Amino acid sequence: MFSRMSITKSTGNYSDNVNRLRKALDAADAVVIGAGAGLSASAGFTYTGERFQRYFSDFADKYGIRDMYSGGFYPFAAPEEFWAYWSRYIFINRYTDAPKPVYENLLSLVHDKDYFVITTNVDHCFQKAGFDKKRLFYTQGDYGLFQCSRPCCQETFDNESMIRQMMERQKDMRIPSDLLPVCPHCGRPMTTNLRADDKFVEDEGWHRAAERYEDFLRTRGQQRILFLELGVGYNTPGIVKFSFWRMTAENPPATYACINYGEASCPTEIAGRSIVVNADIGEALSALLGKTDGSDEL
Repeated sequence: MFSRMSITKSTGNYSDNVNRLRKALDAADAVVIGAGAGLSASAGFTYTGERFQRYFSDFADKYGIRDMYSGGFYPFAAPEEFWAYWSRYIFINRYTDAPKPVYENLLSLVHDKDYFVITTNVDHCFQKAGFDKKRLFYTQGDYGLFQCSRPCCQETFDNESMIRQMMERQKDMRIPSDLLPVCPHCGRPMTTNLRADDKFVEDEGWHRAAERYEDFLRTRGQQRILFLELGVGYNTPGIVKFSFWRMTAENPPATYACINYGEASCPTEIAGRSIVVNADIGEALSALLGKTDGSDEL
């Protein structure tokens, strides 16, 4: 439906766009939030720089790893090293709170609205901030879950206790061999429940969330829906970005809004019903809440 040649970048005054978005939120019958990595980055869950050095300077020195994400693909020689790296990775990005209250501010904006969230993020920030778990669909998995690496079953396993033990007992960038996670059914090594290939486990909880999301969209029909896209890039654009564009085009009362620093855009076909804000998400949400005057142009 939309071609690359028909994309429109953010235009207009920042404060005017924020005011338009505030009015769209007030007028919406329902809000569908689509969130990507940019939202968590705005909340302080960055994978590079000082935060990476704070937790992974030893891995950086030994292996030349320069950011958390690329380190997740490093071919460690032993599973004890692999899980030393990944237990830290999971602990700081799943079991610690985000440094900035961006998710909490987002909830303040929609808590009294009819909302649903679809996200490619796997850090559980929505639920930790207080969003209703029955209004969340984590499409790409959860750092807090393990699955069988084969997999022998469509089941996932909570990993908090195991991750905390790995953190406490690791030494010299290795965990003890007795902490290596294995599938309780077949004994094979377990792995993270993250969508990376065709072995990703979509468990019962995943399917229930998918059904709730589809039901939400179906039952709101031609209502005034605000499709609010936050920090979504072009890694997996079909899940949120392209589907939001399509659903806005198909629903005349709908509005599409995008907040994304450096990557805010919309198709010209729906530009008249779009609000595109090129700004840090946290700052824009604060402006929507009236915590800043929103007068600075970005």
